[in-house]
Amino acid sequence: MLGGMVRTLLAVLVLLASTWTPARAEAPKVETTLVGETVSVRPGEPFWIALHQRIAPGWHTYWRNPGDSGEAVTLTWSLPPGFVADDIAWPLPERLPVGPVMSFGFTGEVILPIRITPPAGLEPGGRVDLRAQASWLVCADICIPEEALVALSLPALAGAPGADPRWAGRIAATRAALPRPSPWPASFSATPDVVTLAMVAPGLARDRIVEAFFFPYAWGPIDHAGAQELEVSPAGLTLRMRRGPLPDAVTRPIEGVLVVTERLESGPSRQALVLRAMPTTSRAGVAWPAFASALGLALLGGLVLNLMPCVLPVLSVKVLALMAHADATPAVRRRHGAAYAAGVLLAFGVVGGALVGLRAGGEQIGWGFHLQSPTFVTLLAYVLFAMALGLSGVVVIGSGLTALGSGLAAQTGYRGSFLAGVLATVVATPCTAPFMATALGYAVTQPAPVALAVFGALGLGLALPYVLLTLVPGWMRFVPRPGRWMQRLEQLLAFPLYATVAWLVWVLSQQTGVVGLGACLGGLVLIALAAWLHEATRHATGIGRAVARTITALSVVAAIALPQLAPAAAPRPMAAESEGERFTPARLAALRAQGVPVFVNVTAAWCITCLVNERVVLRSPAVTEGFARKGVVHLTADWTNRDPEISRMLAAFDRSGVPLYLLYPRSERRAATLLPQLLTERIVLDSLDRL
Repeated sequence: MLGGMVRTLLAVLVLLASTWTPARAEAPKVETTLVGETVSVRPGEPFWIALHQRIAPGWHTYWRNPGDSGEAVTLTWSLPPGFVADDIAWPLPERLPVGPVMSFGFTGEVILPIRITPPAGLEPGGRVDLRAQASWLVCADICIPEEALVALSLPALAGAPGADPRWAGRIAATRAALPRPSPWPASFSATPDVVTLAMVAPGLARDRIVEAFFFPYAWGPIDHAGAQELEVSPAGLTLRMRRGPLPDAVTRPIEGVLVVTERLESGPSRQALVLRAMPTTSRAGVAWPAFASALGLALLGGLVLNLMPCVLPVLSVKVLALMAHADATPAVRRRHGAAYAAGVLLAFGVVGGALVGLRAGGEQIGWGFHLQSPTFVTLLAYVLFAMALGLSGVVVIGSGLTALGSGLAAQTGYRGSFLAGVLATVVATPCTAPFMATALGYAVTQPAPVALAVFGALGLGLALPYVLLTLVPGWMRFVPRPGRWMQRLEQLLAFPLYATVAWLVWVLSQQTGVVGLGACLGGLVLIALAAWLHEATRHATGIGRAVARTITALSVVAAIALPQLAPAAAPRPMAAESEGERFTPARLAALRAQGVPVFVNVTAAWCITCLVNERVVLRSPAVTEGFARKGVVHLTADWTNRDPEISRMLAAFDRSGVPLYLLYPRSERRAATLLPQLLTERIVLDSLDRL
């Protein structure tokens, strides 16, 4: 389904990018008829017919898996009662390279056989009318959808059906050349870059096999345009293929046709074998070197994440908590460190588990996916706003929620340390630190236990600096002692949280427009009202306290309900010229086909790292001039709201989140250069110079 959506979208985009000529203004590019192998039908006895297509020179149609673009022929049958039509028995396709993509299809003339089974109770003597609505896409420099109503009328006779002299031989020859089930078992293994297909066939003549090519039945597991490297050994043959853009495609069996070409005395001979290759990971277990590398990268990424701009507001929470416990015993500090680490690890486990589970269910999501939800963004803004009000002294929320201030008792503050860890994780998710991208790209392609272990290592890296401060007594001398001055510091540190709230409100405006923005601002007013009312009546008694609590609760409930009034998320407008053109796969393919270098910026409004890179580096005069000097077209892929196309592009480069920066050279044959997540002008300019 996903592959079909992608191919349909690419085909439509090709149409939009080309000079369109309505199909009705020209003769059809494909002449299509329904033909039969026999001249009659016998009750209960299956027979073969075929869709015959004569394709205009220079044009082509598509196989069952069209490859990187296109749509296969479809038939909608109208059959007499009791008749059953099988699926098309697809002959071998041709490889049709178009620029940087590869399609699979047919040129010239093609016969597509279909087996029809009549009912056993069919009465002889009448006629059988077989009708179908055939639809297909035919392409050259442009693509045109065509369709035709095809029909075949045959008599129903009691005797053996005779062969149709016009078509019986051709249909029979096509059927004889159809791929046949492989007599040998096949399996495959996958790395982030390569899919290795292995067929156990000890009897193969190694010196006679000159070529092999695998046509997958479904889009996604391999790069259709990539080279396929053949190795023949006494045990069989192995085919190494570049991995495709759909990560989950290598977690289940891969089906397709393996075409093996042998050199015989009479000339080359091809065998087409239908394979169902099983993943070896289910039997061989985890690839330990790759797993260990991913764990190390995740740990380093978590450490660096502490320095990323999205985590800075939460540092105020951790600094105050650490100061509050500066005079506590080492055992108490260690317990606070453990509680904080537990909060971080649990939050990473929940986020990682949700990410892995949703992707297994077919969702195209990645790191930071929850920030693509306007409701989540609004609720996070509410929580941080309430905490900022607490730091400002507007309301005393309680140690169980904030673990802030110098008067907290050690025995009542562990829940606060735990929740500080949860909050640190939630606010850290808009950022992708160095080392994280590779680790997360690996994690989302692995079984759930392996993926959760990588997310756990990432959380451990985030928690480690704070935990080490609580474990090493000597380091506490660098932490200021608590005192009355902390009250002013608390109030001062509320402002980074207010700034984070302002940023979240801006993100929401990019996702939902003015209606969602208004709902969020109204909700913040209600949160402020609830906080003020809670503090003003904290010591009240009787009916006044009950009324105040009721109004406070209703204000919070109303604030939470307001985000539901926002309209469905709309794409973020890209009005700024410096942000470049809007990315589409068709636009990228067209520019590459023209030999134009392209810079692709995969970004999101909620990604602070992305915004810093854009404002400081990508919009700088030096980089703008460098793009112009080299003739580089700047494409922006905006992932603020969920976009399956962009999710697939991230997956194609083994990334699970933004930012992602790609610089494509002029030559279509050369791959893109991946730039780091943290950019500088020098990094971008040096990459441009290497063009």
